[in-house]
Amino acid sequence: MLGRDRECETLDELAARVGAGRSAALVVRGEAGIGKTALLQRLAAADHRCRVVRVGGSETEMELPFAGLHQLCGPLLDAAQRLPEPQCGALRTAFGLAAGPPADTFLLGVAVLNLLAEAAREQPLICLVDDVQWLDRASVQILGFVARRLEAEGVGIVCAVREPAGERVLDGLPELLVSRLGEQDAYALLRSVIPGRLDAHIEHRIVAESRGNPLALIELPRGITLADLPGGLARPDTAAPGSQVEDLFRRRVQALPEQTRRLLLVAAAEPVGDMLLLRRAVARMGLDLDAATPALAQGLIELGGLVRFRHPLVRSAAYRTASQDDRIAAHRALADAIDPALDADRRAWHLALATVLPDEEVAVELVRCAGGAQRRGGLAAAAAFLERAMELTPDLTMRSARALAAAEAKFEAAHQLAGLAEVGPLDDAQRARLARLNARVLFTRSRSGDAIPLFLEAARRLAPHDPVLARESYLEALACAIYAGRLNAGPSVQEIAEAARATPACDPPNRTDRILDGVTTRFTDGYAAAVGPLRKALGAFRSEAGDGHGDTARWLWLACPVAPEPIAPELWNDEAWYELAERAVDLSRGAGALGALPVALTYRAGVHVQAGEFDQACALLADAAALSEATGRAPLTYPHLMLAAWREDEEHALRVIGEATQTATARGEGRALGLAHHATAVLCNGLARHDLAFEHARRACAYEDLGFYGWYLAELVEAGVLCGEREAAAVAQSRLEDVAQAAATDWALGVMARCRAQLSEGQETEKSYQEAVERLGRTHMTVELARSHLLYGEWLRRHDRRHNAREHLRTSHELFRGFGAAAFTARAAAELRASGETVPARGEPQSHSLTAQEAQIARLAADGLTNPQIAARLVLSPHTVEWHLRKVFAKLGVTSRRRLDEALSRPPRGLGTGT
Repeated sequence: MLGRDRECETLDELAARVGAGRSAALVVRGEAGIGKTALLQRLAAADHRCRVVRVGGSETEMELPFAGLHQLCGPLLDAAQRLPEPQCGALRTAFGLAAGPPADTFLLGVAVLNLLAEAAREQPLICLVDDVQWLDRASVQILGFVARRLEAEGVGIVCAVREPAGERVLDGLPELLVSRLGEQDAYALLRSVIPGRLDAHIEHRIVAESRGNPLALIELPRGITLADLPGGLARPDTAAPGSQVEDLFRRRVQALPEQTRRLLLVAAAEPVGDMLLLRRAVARMGLDLDAATPALAQGLIELGGLVRFRHPLVRSAAYRTASQDDRIAAHRALADAIDPALDADRRAWHLALATVLPDEEVAVELVRCAGGAQRRGGLAAAAAFLERAMELTPDLTMRSARALAAAEAKFEAAHQLAGLAEVGPLDDAQRARLARLNARVLFTRSRSGDAIPLFLEAARRLAPHDPVLARESYLEALACAIYAGRLNAGPSVQEIAEAARATPACDPPNRTDRILDGVTTRFTDGYAAAVGPLRKALGAFRSEAGDGHGDTARWLWLACPVAPEPIAPELWNDEAWYELAERAVDLSRGAGALGALPVALTYRAGVHVQAGEFDQACALLADAAALSEATGRAPLTYPHLMLAAWREDEEHALRVIGEATQTATARGEGRALGLAHHATAVLCNGLARHDLAFEHARRACAYEDLGFYGWYLAELVEAGVLCGEREAAAVAQSRLEDVAQAAATDWALGVMARCRAQLSEGQETEKSYQEAVERLGRTHMTVELARSHLLYGEWLRRHDRRHNAREHLRTSHELFRGFGAAAFTARAAAELRASGETVPARGEPQSHSLTAQEAQIARLAADGLTNPQIAARLVLSPHTVEWHLRKVFAKLGVTSRRRLDEALSRPPRGLGTGT
């Protein structure tokens, strides 16, 4: 551990924290041979009184679903019996221990979190995960999910990741970057591993070539002979130290006897470390375990209860130096040695790697395993099985069909696999599905209008074969055009809507038909004509979302971004928006659709923004951002923009909005561009810079973005009235009135009444403001209520009714202050001072002395939820909830849950805080 004082101190602090009953996660990053494994070994051997579970990634298991997770949880499964049955069942299904419906990926993450917490009840637990870059994708996702939610369970997770890796993983977690050794430490390490003295020139050359890489300093001298060092100088080598060490291990493996190399190859190909399996497999190759003796003598491998290599690079060298024929023989031996009744997937994968020529029997077995992987929620693994099955399929037609199935099973690989499907013989219906798949991949990654022609082509091709899929494709084309908005250079929403109408609906119409008919009516016949059809569609949608059944609802939620946003806000239906956004999160999690979950979380965050619950919105958006990055999806920026406008200072807000504007313009996402103008208008109205607000609101209103246009109009009215552009404000108010009268909800009519009040005179003004406050007070849209109180109070003050003005200004100030809406809080405070009232010093409300998570937990506890219920809602462990509540009680000065509601002093009418 020379030169590793900082790293050792960090790991010791983590162990001490875990030993004290707290939790911690750490990602150790560094190049090959830099000492990551040695640091994990030191932590495992330290006297920290914690139980240690070790996991190691392997290249040969990267496609097996939950293989890494099984290593982690296998030794702890005794504690699973203390978990709720749904969580225990998710673990059994994922690990192939029980048959059942597809493993719920979200539920599985919660189950692993609580399994670790339960295991730590007996003894604090440290999980060491080496070579994360070689773990299967599903395990990495679950591992990151759990690590981000550890707080007070007595669990530590330390992951080692080789850098640079092909794909960066576990971003957003605390990191420890292991750097190269300094020159002094490098010399000290070199001298500690070489007996006697080296020539100074040789010593200098080794240190220079190692470039501070510890493993290189240890291994390079073993490859040096006098013949290599004439005059004390080695042959120059420009390879990186990591590759130099790999080359050294390759040479050492290649120098071993042939039987030893073959045994090491089998051990490397099956990284579980099962000694009995290794014995059976090498016997099938005509080998004996005694063949390992030379490798044991050199310390390259250990054979005990488990098979362990000295370093992951030794395993890699043992596999990569082998010939293709020897690798095939090793995988064949392992496939023969594995009982298919106990581990069919692993056996099939080895069989696939042992098969070179097309083989339908093996391909069929892989397809069967793909179905099992899908049932367990391992979509990436299913795609891998199907992709390999495609490669081994002799029939060209079946080969193309399986390539298409693989592409549909794994969206991340779709653009590659779809290309393979395209070159084969596909019938018209399959080619139509392929066109739709290509469009969905393009739209998912960019959300621009470029996918519109592909969707329309898919719909045209599908119409004769599958009208249902054709109408789904038209709905997706409309969604694409909605997002492209003002930047759409292709067919307009009106043209797409007309084309969609030409394809007949089902009899009776299904839910896809209803939502499509509503949207097409909106763009062909106008808002008033569309309200009825859209309400029916949204009602059917809510009904199906409530019972949790129906393939149509699942498809809409997971593939089509038309509902609940923007349809619910387009109808000004806050109840439906909240309910459906919540259900979107539940369905995405239930399906294990980590690609769809960021969109659902963003929808839900948008509802919280309108309710003034900014902290909850931020928490949801943080999760959405992490998932978007992990899955390669284009992130939705809408709530981010509105949050920046509401709560940030001017400089920061304008920077966020400016960056979003650049991204939206580059991507061709006009809807985001419209909302960026709207967010700027909101910010400037809060800052009382109404002329600038008017300009941006006018730009936003230049295009009718579905779901947002009514917001744009209301902002234009306020800005126009306050900067003297009353004529433009009156035009906007008239348009808004037509929409609000047709929508006829308290949200719509309340905002309309507020806008009407700003353009009215005398008693009509006051009557309209009172109507706005009354109607909006019955909704979840608390930010609109606060703005109505503010404008009403400003009007009263200007008419010298200061006493009445203070009541509304005080209410608005308290609400804005509670939200954390900086600009509007300052505007309300200035109005209060102008009315003659002393405004208290700036600061946070009482509940804001809590962290965002403490406030969430406190509110749920005040609403009567138990610790396990809160844990399930917020994706924490019950131990963490209990720990947070102890801090909440201390901060608020209460001793029981019954006093929480009073102590929190929550603003009126908020939404639930579940995530």
